[in-house]
Amino acid sequence: MERYIERTLYACRWLLVPMYLCLALVLIAFTVRFGVELVDLFGYALYGETEADLILAALTLVDLVLVGSLVIMVMISGYENFVSRIELGEDDEKLSWLGKLDSGTLKVKVAASIVAISSIHLLKSFMDADKVTNDKLMWLVIIHLTFVVSAVLMGWLDKLSSSNKSRL
Repeated sequence: MERYIERTLYACRWLLVPMYLCLALVLIAFTVRFGVELVDLFGYALYGETEADLILAALTLVDLVLVGSLVIMVMISGYENFVSRIELGEDDEKLSWLGKLDSGTLKVKVAASIVAISSIHLLKSFMDADKVTNDKLMWLVIIHLTFVVSAVLMGWLDKLSSSNKSRL
């Protein structure tokens, strides 16, 4: 009975596959949105009222790229860590980090990406400060600092964890 339960639990990891495939659909949605924002960027370049409009549009593109990169990282490394190894042929291009991101390192990378994304949103808010209330700016800064502190603590804990593993 115990063996059956263990095999069933182990096989349940395959339930993650549809989730990872849906992340690919999310990536497609971000790619479409990137195209829309790129067209808008050229509109701001030609007809925008201020340089700030163009900068904000460029920051939006950078933000979309960071989120897309985060989705790829979670999709590929999550699949490889929790479902199955990705088998690539000799001639296939292999990502340098493939097979090297464990779940702890992935969490740190995700946290760092969230800090970068939060930084861009904060910068966009400051560039558009005349349209944003001081209370909202204050809360954006507090939220951003919370992300920064969380990322630093996660990195520190991951470093502690890896140094403890090397001692064993």
